[in-house]
Amino acid sequence: METVIRGLIIYVVVLVAMRVAGRRSVGEMTAFDLVLLLIIAETTQQALLGDDFSLTNAVVLIVTLFSIDILLSFVKERWPAADRVIDGRPTILLSDGQVDKAALKYTRLDENDLLAAARREGVATLDEVRYAVLEVNGNISIIQKK
Repeated sequence: METVIRGLIIYVVVLVAMRVAGRRSVGEMTAFDLVLLLIIAETTQQALLGDDFSLTNAVVLIVTLFSIDILLSFVKERWPAADRVIDGRPTILLSDGQVDKAALKYTRLDENDLLAAARREGVATLDEVRYAVLEVNGNISIIQKK
């Protein structure tokens, strides 16, 4: 039972930490982000398993973590407010060519991130962008002006 409780606590702590840290997709990770992720994974592993490195404990922990994830998906489906708390909401970073500095500061992005996302869509300048939206998965969607 201790393994299940440890799994639940660590899952919630990592979920909250990732929500507080902000949204970045794996494809947008910097070297710093990757190193941080590796350190968190090792620390989490030690906290989850404690002194019991048995196969049984590992199986119980894996089943617990997947069960929590499945349960949360049902909760998000049933209660949209829970979905917003767990996954967040899309954030409009730019509207009609005007950059929302407060939104950029809140999401810890800058105009270079917007320009990079625009270039991926074949847009040369931010003046050509109608909306730039930071999606809940960490991607920046670019909607061009007509």
